[in-house]
Amino acid sequence: MLFRSLVGSACTLLGAATAFKFAPVELQAQAAVLLHSAVRKSSLVEQSNMRVELLPALTDNYMYLLIDVDTREAAIVDPVEPIKVVEAVRKHGVKLTTVLTTHHHWDHAGGNEKMLKLMPGLRVYGGDDRVDAITKKVSHSNNLKVGSLNIKCLFTPCHTTGHICYYVTKDKSTEPPAVFTGDTLFVAGCGKFFEGTAEQMHKALIDILGGLPPETRVYCGHEYTVSNLKFARHVEPDNEDIQKKLAWAKEKCSNGEPTIPSTLAEEFTFNPFMRVKEKSVQDHVKQTSSIETMRSLRKEKDGFRVPKE
Repeated sequence: MLFRSLVGSACTLLGAATAFKFAPVELQAQAAVLLHSAVRKSSLVEQSNMRVELLPALTDNYMYLLIDVDTREAAIVDPVEPIKVVEAVRKHGVKLTTVLTTHHHWDHAGGNEKMLKLMPGLRVYGGDDRVDAITKKVSHSNNLKVGSLNIKCLFTPCHTTGHICYYVTKDKSTEPPAVFTGDTLFVAGCGKFFEGTAEQMHKALIDILGGLPPETRVYCGHEYTVSNLKFARHVEPDNEDIQKKLAWAKEKCSNGEPTIPSTLAEEFTFNPFMRVKEKSVQDHVKQTSSIETMRSLRKEKDGFRVPKE
């Protein structure tokens, strides 16, 4: 029963981790195993042009193994737990050539140096000199290749001043594109404005990411979906899309399954930070400007106490 109480909610693992912080060492070790393996499951999204394996890491992070189907070349996004990455690479029988780092925070870039030691010769991309082991600094609209996949770098400063999202397409493909958004865009939320402004996040979410094709699949840096949707429900209590998505996300999390990916089209229906032009969202924060709505929402979210239900 004690273990069950520690790991009962896959999407509030941080709280669970805190709960057993002062437990005996043996209990901590056993609970850590549950938290990091049994509870949060990996998941494979298969398309004819690319495959993406979601690899849970730390308490609520995600790493992503991006595989080009044609060439079997692969990239890894934010490999904070390199051993898991190596195991996934071997399992799929692919050639890992590239590390795509969204930003310099340790839970995203902290595994880069060890990744290079385990697999020498990797290209390590990032948009910030603070990214560990970076071999190539990129900026907005830079284009990369992983096999036959095209990767466009999208500069989205705010959470950090050097944050990069990676937009993945393939020529002549009818499959949905993918975008790896790190801590800029989450399912139903966005990252804290640690090093930037509401104006920057507005541009990142509405103009840059919001301008991508609606069917683009969104792969974000953390499993925050349930708590984000509870805030979205607080902002728009009459929004049925939020109610439905929250019920779905709770069910997924109770089974240890990821709530990722979403799509950009979906985000515009339930993510308050992408709905800052909607009257219902503006009315909630008593603003008429979408930028001021963004600013007010983030301030409110930072102090929001997530309800249990």
